[in-house]
Amino acid sequence: MPTPVSHVSQSPQAPKTSGLSAFSNPMPTHQTLADVLLGSGTITQDQYNEIKVKSASEEKSQESVIESLGTIPEAALAASRAKLLGIPFIALATTSFAPDAINLIPRAVAERFSLIPFQYDEKTKSLSVAMGNPVDLVAIQFVRQKTGLLIKTFAAAPSEVAKAIFTQYRQQLVGEVGLALKETEEKSAKVKTIDSAQIAKIINDAPIAKIVSTILEYAVTSRASDVHIEPHEDRVRVRYRIDGILYDRLSLPKRVQEAVVSRIKILSDLKIDEHRIPQDGRFNFKVADNEVDLRISVLPTVFGEKIVMRLLRKSGGIPTLLELGLEGTSLRSLETMMLRPHGIIIVCGPTGSGKTTTLYSTLSRLNTTRVNILSLEDPVEYQIPGINQVQVNSAVGLSFASGLRAFLRQDPNIILVGEIRDQETTDLALQAALTGHLVFSTLHTSNASGALPRLLDLGAESFLLASTMNALVGQRIVRKICSACKEAYAPPSSIIEEIKTSLGVLFPQNLPQVNIYRGKGCQECGSSGYLGRVGIFEVMPVSEKIAQLILQHPDSATIEKQAILEGMITMKQDGYIKVLKGTTTVEEVIRVAQE
Repeated sequence: MPTPVSHVSQSPQAPKTSGLSAFSNPMPTHQTLADVLLGSGTITQDQYNEIKVKSASEEKSQESVIESLGTIPEAALAASRAKLLGIPFIALATTSFAPDAINLIPRAVAERFSLIPFQYDEKTKSLSVAMGNPVDLVAIQFVRQKTGLLIKTFAAAPSEVAKAIFTQYRQQLVGEVGLALKETEEKSAKVKTIDSAQIAKIINDAPIAKIVSTILEYAVTSRASDVHIEPHEDRVRVRYRIDGILYDRLSLPKRVQEAVVSRIKILSDLKIDEHRIPQDGRFNFKVADNEVDLRISVLPTVFGEKIVMRLLRKSGGIPTLLELGLEGTSLRSLETMMLRPHGIIIVCGPTGSGKTTTLYSTLSRLNTTRVNILSLEDPVEYQIPGINQVQVNSAVGLSFASGLRAFLRQDPNIILVGEIRDQETTDLALQAALTGHLVFSTLHTSNASGALPRLLDLGAESFLLASTMNALVGQRIVRKICSACKEAYAPPSSIIEEIKTSLGVLFPQNLPQVNIYRGKGCQECGSSGYLGRVGIFEVMPVSEKIAQLILQHPDSATIEKQAILEGMITMKQDGYIKVLKGTTTVEEVIRVAQE
């Protein structure tokens, strides 16, 4: 994390100064908090004038008048106050915390002075501290004397400081990291070379086991889909992917890196003495009533082995297509095509766009005792009762192609192939559809129309595609607005024009005023304004005209143009419809579906 120029307190040996002269940065030219807010565009000129009038008439400070208005978000107010004082501001919601830094200040002190340490630099003997009141010189002096370190102070929103204190001290990694560091020092002093059996014994014991357990507990409770443990030159960064976005949440000392990696390798039944090649594994983890299946990927990097853990929750069940975000014309088109007795339906999108979940929802809809459903996956993410699921195992020769060939001898009605990735799998899937089977699969393309040229590139015969393809589904995932802090607002005219242009005849007519929604940020959503995710889709049935186009080997733009003429709603249009309904934001749609 890049460290901004900060307000640095005096070292214990430095001569004392009084008042605000302890701050290293000169006071800026802004005279009042209202000036800063106006300059940053946080308040309008009318609000600025109102603040000045109220301050003069009621004989109150401008700051107290601003706080009484209650219209300015706390974070924006804290950032403006910091700018006025010449102190750097830090957003704690996106900051990673080092347990060895938190270990230096007891929780009682942190709560008493509304501050939290987040970074410790052993080389410079400096401690970075975020404060709700960064000009509390008594607090700064107290912390400096208690730690004997150089204190770098940062301003933060008071509510974020309180939340960080609760979250970070609750994780209980403070003492564990300290013990782990002590053990690491002792082992390195006594033992120069140890074998894998010795390593296994060391990392199976606390506190390393506790550190890994706490990392996973936080991942489960925070609804993370992935955990990234990334080695850097002097630290180990831990990031969590929550609602599709990666967040820095933890920074571990470099000295515990090998032990943490080895602990995860042992849990995943991987080789702990192999550091040169990538490895993959899995294990289960349970927190209270939540059981998750973790898929582990270990990758050698310049500074050590990076680990990515994907969390697959076993509880909660398979969502319906409606719950995923498929609705209206798109849902009806897909339902019509999936009820055909044969043909191919392909779901398209990049990695992590929810393609497999959509296929699971579709299979759950078709799953009855009257049909034989076989699935070939890598990996099997969810177990569905009544469906015969097969895990790809390249080590023994069970690939998508060989598995699909075996499926055709198992009297199937419906076949799911996890991914079409080569010519052999493509040919077999087409043959299966041609001989009376309903085939579902995924393909890595940017949209639905791009799947047909991609299949032709993989060697598919155009006449087979034209006669077997039922429908193509393109999808992305956007974050949903948090219902606890959702608010309506009138967007700029440029945004309204963009939505109108994109939707065309789909834009609702005769609206007196177009309001869209956003999340203000609250404790429920971690101040992000978003909670949960939903899909945006485009469903393209392969009509007779599109089938005729396939025979001409067209590009994706030509196919998409024809599909739109036939009534297909694009992903971007579906996203804007969800914006008008208050499900997501314009920013989210642009982030994932911008052409």
